[in-house]
Amino acid sequence: MADAALAPVPPAAAPPAAAATPDRPGRPAGWRAELRRLLEVTALVGLVVTQPMLDVLGRSPDFFLFHRATRGEILALVALIAVAPTVALALLGAASRLAGRSARSAVHTVLVGLLLAALAVQVGRHVTPLRGVPLLVVAVLAGAAGAAAHRRWRGPGLALRVAAAGPAAFVALFLFASPASAVVLPRGGAGAAGVAAPGGHPPVVMLILDELPLVSLLGPDGRIDAARYPHFAELAGGSTWYRNATGVSGWTPYALPAMLTGRYPAKPVAPHYSQYPDNLFTALGGLYDIRAEESITRLCPPSRCDQPVSPRQGLGTLVRESGKLLRQVTAPVDSHVDPEESYREQTAAEAGLDAAEPVPADPKFRWDRLNANQPARFASFLAGLRPSDRPTLHFLHLLMPHAPWQFLPSGARYAAPEDLPNDGAGWVDLARRRHLAQLEYTDRLIGETLRTLRATGLYDRALVMVTADHGVSFDNGAQGRGMDAIRAAAGQVAWVPMFVKEPGQRAGRVDDRNWEHVDLLPTVADYAHVRIPWQVEGRSARQAPRERADKRFYDQPAEPVTISGGVPAPPPLPKPHPLVGTTVGQRPAGGSARVADLAAFRAVDPDTGELPALVWGTVPASVRDGTLLAVAVNGRIGAVVPVVPPDVGGRRFAAFLTDDRLFRAGDNRVDLYQIGQGGELRHLSIS
Repeated sequence: MADAALAPVPPAAAPPAAAATPDRPGRPAGWRAELRRLLEVTALVGLVVTQPMLDVLGRSPDFFLFHRATRGEILALVALIAVAPTVALALLGAASRLAGRSARSAVHTVLVGLLLAALAVQVGRHVTPLRGVPLLVVAVLAGAAGAAAHRRWRGPGLALRVAAAGPAAFVALFLFASPASAVVLPRGGAGAAGVAAPGGHPPVVMLILDELPLVSLLGPDGRIDAARYPHFAELAGGSTWYRNATGVSGWTPYALPAMLTGRYPAKPVAPHYSQYPDNLFTALGGLYDIRAEESITRLCPPSRCDQPVSPRQGLGTLVRESGKLLRQVTAPVDSHVDPEESYREQTAAEAGLDAAEPVPADPKFRWDRLNANQPARFASFLAGLRPSDRPTLHFLHLLMPHAPWQFLPSGARYAAPEDLPNDGAGWVDLARRRHLAQLEYTDRLIGETLRTLRATGLYDRALVMVTADHGVSFDNGAQGRGMDAIRAAAGQVAWVPMFVKEPGQRAGRVDDRNWEHVDLLPTVADYAHVRIPWQVEGRSARQAPRERADKRFYDQPAEPVTISGGVPAPPPLPKPHPLVGTTVGQRPAGGSARVADLAAFRAVDPDTGELPALVWGTVPASVRDGTLLAVAVNGRIGAVVPVVPPDVGGRRFAAFLTDDRLFRAGDNRVDLYQIGQGGELRHLSIS
């Protein structure tokens, strides 16, 4: 009994330790569970958002250059992409703890399922033919299965927690290994300066347009279409037109550095002075003052020029455009994820710039305020075209007539929906018409440039060069500038206008030598009497022509594609429908249609320089593909267009009204007619 009395008394029953209640709020193990959940969400957000976004942006340094993003703005954007979605979902999960342990667990499972479904959409779009609703259904099922597996077994959660290191790795790759890293962390030398050679150093005026195929300027006779493009014809009449000129790439970040370094594209690097230290600006910078207006490149180093450009667009613009990219990345339909879709030149009015010149005395310029519609970069360039005591390089790369197309020939602007296709039956013809209308407006900018040069006395003294970095295809099924377009329509993608007006030149001439755009820098240096201190692969136009007739074109750096053939013939322009321009009265009713943005027609103010010149909408499924529709404004037909095959936007149509005389101030009436096989018109009620 004594031994029993001395035995230790067992402790009274106690509640389980805190470690045994992992989800109870306020206990250490509960926070460990929250940490595990945070790591899992971090991993999934990294795969769904951070990796694809930084991959696209990392390969698009021109996106940051165009928007004039500072290093701080880029780092802030990267931080938002990498952190903000995770923080938002983590806060949602934390809030669900207030409803209890079961609710918290359920919310986390739902989040895991949704993120896995979003990941399945991206994977499915790459590895399966499914698109749209079928892909969404499969992705939801995959997400549900993944969420169930995550809830039942430990393995999926453990794998996700290990993958939580992914976002940090994606950010590191962006900052230190992607082409965009050169914009954030520029490295490299200052570049070599050219050496003065015997002879004078004339002013140099260089205007590089963008996405302009030579064939768009040509009439049926192979000459510049002087009726549509009088100022390009004027330029050709006083300069040397290198008619057999080609760019070296369909992508500006590769094409423009090749033009300004004299070397073919060799590496997929940023179009930045740290990657191309030896270029036109460094070659002329020791002798010439540099006034450079670049758009999606930054080849002129700060030591050579302080670029007079429009105001910075700020972090808000970067976030907004990145949001558009994210919608494309996560969509269950095919989308060409291209930051260039955001490259729209700001107008002088938007940038807060005063008009550089008065509106020319041209009756087709109907409103004084249209001068404010000039692209800001062009207005700044025009204002700088003044004589100087020192030799000066006036350089402008202008994203005209590059998409997005927004200008009528008169200079008035119009709006268009972002989801309007550019390829496919009906759509590619509309895209070409919009491109040609913007080119007619670009012709007016050429006219203003020539007028300013003559008014200031620079025209006779200067070397004037006008060209484009590349073209674009408008062939159905191969619209654009990629390899499909190059194979199907190299004549539209590669051949570009190239005009060189020598100092003192009066008469125009045509030179059909095999010009490639690596010839541009050697030609400028030859006329400027500057020796280039590095080896170039181009040939000056003042030297004998190259012997080979084939062309080198690069869809990817260091991977040349051989293109053969001479100056391309222009594709035939579609003849306008005989109803266009005619007036129309009462017609019998024949159905219905929906027209977007009808409100824009009720309060048209031409003095603002904006018109509702693009009419788009949908028709009932009973209307057959190819059915012709006539669109009339104020009783006069402005366009006849086909109904295109249905797509994700429905059975659609879009009409482009290039004649701004259709519109009047105030309320405008829009009518839509279905054209029968015999040419009869039936009025469609629109809503």
